[in-house]
Amino acid sequence: MQKWILLIARICLAAIFLKSGFDKIVGYEETLKFMESAGLPFPGLLLPPTILIEWLGGLSVLLGYKTQWGAIALIIFLIPVTLIFHTNFAEQIQQIQFFKNLAIIGGLLMLIGTEPGALSLDARKKWNGRSRSTTEP
Repeated sequence: MQKWILLIARICLAAIFLKSGFDKIVGYEETLKFMESAGLPFPGLLLPPTILIEWLGGLSVLLGYKTQWGAIALIIFLIPVTLIFHTNFAEQIQQIQFFKNLAIIGGLLMLIGTEPGALSLDARKKWNGRSRSTTEP
């Protein structure tokens, strides 16, 4: 049962980053304007690595490949994003976004503190490594 729970948790955590990265690609110009309106310097330079982090980190978590590193990268990404874009607590939506990001960080921290589960590429790699080492002379 735990392997399924961990897989579902990874899918849920990854979904928001993969969708967000996709939305930034589809709405590239709108995203640039939004970043500019937030006062970010060089949004044209910041947007491509933002998309890359969301996609690579999201895929890492989803597939369970180098899961802990992917989760760490996403946490490092989320901290400044949360502080820059979601601290206007006069707006209720920003409060919701702030606490949503805290919850995501919590989920990613839990993923760092555990294994990604049996249904992951990390687990498969470990299993294959043990399998080879026990069959070699």
